Amino acid sequence: MPSDGGGGGNTVDVTVVVAVYNTMPYLTGCLNSLVTQSIGAGRMEVIAVDDGSTDGSGAELDRFAAAHPDIVTVLRQPNSGGPGAPSNRALDVAKGRFVYFVGADDHLGREALERMVEAADAWGSDVLVGRMKGVNGREVRQDLFAGNRADVDLFDSPLPWLLSNCKLFRRDLVERHKLRFPEDMPIGSDQPFTIEACVRAERISVLADYTCYYAMLRDDGGNITQGSVEVYTRLECAERLFEFVAGLLEPGPGRDAIVHRHTKWELTKPIREGLLDLDDDARRDVCARVGAIVDRHVPDDVLALLPVKRRVRLRLAQRGDADRLCEAIRADVSEKTYAVTLKDGRAYLAYEGFEDAESGLPDDLYEITKGLRRRLADEVRAVGARRTGDLLEITVRTPINGSDAGDPESVHLAFAVRGRDGRVRLDEAPGARLDLAPAEDGLTLTVRMPTSVLFASGSAKRTLRLIVRASGETHDVAVPALLSEPCKSLVWHRIRPYRLSVRGDGRGTTAIETRPSFPARAIVRRLRRALPAGAAKSLGGK
Repeated sequence: MPSDGGGGGNTVDVTVVVAVYNTMPYLTGCLNSLVTQSIGAGRMEVIAVDDGSTDGSGAELDRFAAAHPDIVTVLRQPNSGGPGAPSNRALDVAKGRFVYFVGADDHLGREALERMVEAADAWGSDVLVGRMKGVNGREVRQDLFAGNRADVDLFDSPLPWLLSNCKLFRRDLVERHKLRFPEDMPIGSDQPFTIEACVRAERISVLADYTCYYAMLRDDGGNITQGSVEVYTRLECAERLFEFVAGLLEPGPGRDAIVHRHTKWELTKPIREGLLDLDDDARRDVCARVGAIVDRHVPDDVLALLPVKRRVRLRLAQRGDADRLCEAIRADVSEKTYAVTLKDGRAYLAYEGFEDAESGLPDDLYEITKGLRRRLADEVRAVGARRTGDLLEITVRTPINGSDAGDPESVHLAFAVRGRDGRVRLDEAPGARLDLAPAEDGLTLTVRMPTSVLFASGSAKRTLRLIVRASGETHDVAVPALLSEPCKSLVWHRIRPYRLSVRGDGRGTTAIETRPSFPARAIVRRLRRALPAGAAKSLGGK
């Protein structure tokens, strides 16, 4: 697709839109990054709309407009309550072939606009996503930016997880489809705009080889999407998003891709800690409204994609069980841990309402199909290690319970030799024994094995592993160490001494190590250091 006039003369290639409300001192960095763009003043304009700021942002905008009159235009309006209205006002006067939206607390890489416009012209892009990076702890998913891509699909890519408006949009697309931001959504107003632009676009592209956008997490938590927003505001915005998507997209995999994102993020936010601050009637009302969204817009197969805790909370809301939902929230706020229940060959998180007839929720809702390895790694620990005679004993505690917890085919210990493939299953080693002690609060595994088992793999460092088989998968977890003290001793193998140690390594993982010991050489070295120089020479050796 040929360029529509870029690259020369007095053409404004890109209009940068900045909606501003009380973003000092971050606004200064944002504006500095814009006026120093390598694309040059003749090919860009910045339209900054002051949405009734009271912190000096307006004066800072005036300072930059005076210093850079060929780039910066400032518009003013009373506070509108969100970024939608100021963004629309800027769009009404934009002149660029492309328009790009920048958060007033974020900033751009110096070559961002030039590279994005050049790529969009070369690829014929209607929407282009430049690589984004989080700053100061802000999280930005990176899987979309694995490489430059001239053409990506909205529904078959990670794009639904990056629906902010911080993208380059061809203005002809925006005007042809009369795209504007809803002005009555304090949060999330960029998503309807971005989603529809991507749906209408003939080509969406990704520029990944240069970091274009730096998204800042403010120290004061003042980012509008990151800060504390009351439950009803989040709920109302979520309702708007689901209705918008239902009106724009036909039922099917495409709609489900967007609904998955909105269910996981926007729909679960009203049923987090803020719900506890409401009175009983308000809690029941929020539950009913969240449940109605699930009923109307969230298919069961989309709900099944969510982490266990989120999908259980949504089902509790759908059932109108505000009391049990609040109990779950309180437990999570207190960082309560939950057992992993193994039964009938499947793994479940024993979260609020599990195996409770009064909750009315089926076991399937609690099945862990993803994330079991990570959950176990957070809670499994090696708690004891000792050597008695020729036996090495190691004890591991886990959060596992259930009818399968005592079955070594479901749960056992192994070690992996560093730098080699494969696992050595400890309960199958000659002379070894594995004891499983199931309890309601978790499973304790104790392995006792001859030290000769270790030497079968040579003199090496080994990592202790917990192996769990459930739900058709094998989960292999490196066991973290929580030892009161390392186990260290001298062992003999084939008339040679070795130093045996069981300890936490530099990564906190339980390491079992055997290294050749040379006590005679060590004694000589110590004597040489202790004796005068002349006497030390008489010892000889090194």
